[in-house]
Amino acid sequence: MEQNAGYHRETVNGCAFRMRCLEGGVFEMGDENTVLALGVEGPIHKVELSPYYISEHLVTQALWVSIMGQDHNPSRFKGNNRPVECVSWIDIVEGNQQGNGQLAFLQKLNEETEATRPAGYKYRLPTEAEWEYAARGGRQINTDIHHTRIAYEYAGSDQMKEVGWFNENSHGETKAVGLKSPNDLGLYDMSGNIEEWCLDTYSSQFFQDCHQKGVVRDPICQIDEGQGMVLRGAAFKFFLQFCRLSYRGNWLPDYRDSSVGFRLALAKVHISI
Repeated sequence: MEQNAGYHRETVNGCAFRMRCLEGGVFEMGDENTVLALGVEGPIHKVELSPYYISEHLVTQALWVSIMGQDHNPSRFKGNNRPVECVSWIDIVEGNQQGNGQLAFLQKLNEETEATRPAGYKYRLPTEAEWEYAARGGRQINTDIHHTRIAYEYAGSDQMKEVGWFNENSHGETKAVGLKSPNDLGLYDMSGNIEEWCLDTYSSQFFQDCHQKGVVRDPICQIDEGQGMVLRGAAFKFFLQFCRLSYRGNWLPDYRDSSVGFRLALAKVHISI
């Protein structure tokens, strides 16, 4: 384990990965572009986040098998440095999807890192708000003199081909992590390659509820009547319009697909998972 003010480096069963420390703060979440926002990305609302860590890269197949075992790589596109995919939210968070007693990835990871994690912190999926804050580069979104919001269209650039893999450049498959340019926080593949599970239940009404409350602190949607679990980012097979960093997706928690994976958050234990 290696740690400084900017990151936490972990090595598990010979596989190393690094978590970026984000200071948190207040930012504007969501989008209200009536042409591109697809109806579920607004309204824009203010969110205040506590400090947390997020992984520089998507969880790779090397990291997955270092925790789950060499015989448990479900990915379609094999490669140690490619992102793990075909993993469900249940596989990651709850375990036992097949009724075979298989432990969840996060449970096993937290057991393996009990002695090396920062005190009071645990690995989990990022909340949707944490994911978007990180994807936006951790910056407050400012406005110009015409009160137009200034932000990158994708995570780190207005040119998708600079930062991510999508249907125009992926050749129909995932790619090794970290090959494209990172965003302003040094985070890779937050637009493109694979979609990423978040901790939240999906609700098309949640952003409106947050907007009505003013500034919301560390929001997470956990409603029972949700429409699946949140997916953010974009995948290698997505058309450009679905690669915008504010695009919101969702699938049922048992869904597995070669376009779906995740990245890690490391945070103080105050959210029930």
